[in-house]
Amino acid sequence: MAQYLLDTKILSEASSLNGNAQVIAKLNENAQLAATVAVVMHELLYGCYRLPVSRRRTALERYLTGLLSSSMPVLAYTIEAADWHAHERARLSQVGRTSPYVDGQIAAIAAINQLVLVTRNVADFAAFQNLPLENWFA
Repeated sequence: MAQYLLDTKILSEASSLNGNAQVIAKLNENAQLAATVAVVMHELLYGCYRLPVSRRRTALERYLTGLLSSSMPVLAYTIEAADWHAHERARLSQVGRTSPYVDGQIAAIAAINQLVLVTRNVADFAAFQNLPLENWFA
């Protein structure tokens, strides 16, 4: 069962030429406890498809294909997540705070699945209520 929801920057670190050793170690250590979301997979695939055909793109495509065929769950944005997200967007807008829509989707999926959101961009998610966060770069 998943315990962590990994965001784009965390998952992309494993495919980076100079990946952060601490993050990669945590990824390996927690592989069986990790999940991601379809939105994150979109961001990773989009970044890959924007690259020119090259060895780097081929390596990234292999990494992403492996990720998609692994046992790591890829969670969807469900009606429960949409409801949580709508409540949080409304609350945040009332206090003059907005966040990128995609960040809200990721936060909502983590929250309704009771997962710790692992991100390098803790500040981007800090305004969401009752959302546990970890930064594996720290």
